[in-house]
Amino acid sequence: MRTIQILLQTTIPFTADDWSIARFSLLTELLRTYRDPKEQVTFNVVARDREPRGEPDPILSRLDESEFDQLWLFAVDEGDGLTSEDCAGITRFREAGRGLLATRDHMDLGSSLCSLGGVGNAHHFHTRNLDPDQSRRMIDDPYSAHISWPNFHSGANGDFQEVSIVAPAHPLLTDPDSPTGSIRFLPAHPHEGAVCAPDGENARVIAQGKSKVTGKLFNLAVAFEPSIRGGPAVAQSTFHHFADYNWATELGCPCFVTEPPGRGMREQPQALRDTHRYCVNVALWLAGVM
Repeated sequence: MRTIQILLQTTIPFTADDWSIARFSLLTELLRTYRDPKEQVTFNVVARDREPRGEPDPILSRLDESEFDQLWLFAVDEGDGLTSEDCAGITRFREAGRGLLATRDHMDLGSSLCSLGGVGNAHHFHTRNLDPDQSRRMIDDPYSAHISWPNFHSGANGDFQEVSIVAPAHPLLTDPDSPTGSIRFLPAHPHEGAVCAPDGENARVIAQGKSKVTGKLFNLAVAFEPSIRGGPAVAQSTFHHFADYNWATELGCPCFVTEPPGRGMREQPQALRDTHRYCVNVALWLAGVM
């Protein structure tokens, strides 16, 4: 099998005190060092931030012309992270059958994803592409008063949450080393965003979390199966499932993150192993080899 080419990409220019791509270094290293059962390097990973806002990004706007097999898009902007040219390049990329993971965070953080067809429609924000279920348009996390819905509270940064598998279990959640055969844990976050399976797409919710405040179930991940509409894709409720700070809080976070961190990921090694397994599963599935 040839080496799978992965682009890890944020929607902001480099900013030291923000969620730039440097804050996803553990994910980058995990994929770069992963070996298949034959001890062969499986992934080649490029990790980058976007070029200046307001101009077409030279990679994203022509992504379909690149050698990348998949894009992991971390939408960490406040609504202006993708130009129309960027969206067109990403759309052509997926229409050519290549893979896409698109993730965001609370309220309107990452709402430039709405400009993407298909996968973009899976993401609901506070002022764009509102959740059709009006009962979900309310505050879930009451502790960060400056953040409004969607803001599902799955736990503190640095803690883990239990994953509820939506049957039938999707290959993305497979874990042969688990007693259940599936991934059981992912990193927690105090205010996760909202995702759903859009009408008219070959997509379904595959995993849910449970609010530690209200007890409500909310969607963690939506899988889009390959079809004539495009390659495989995943819509994820928050980029914090992949961020260094949520895997190892000692690596730090931007100064605007003020919630007290937890220690669950450090004290329960299985939670980090499950997270690693999920990330590898995503990379293999988006490449069509799982």
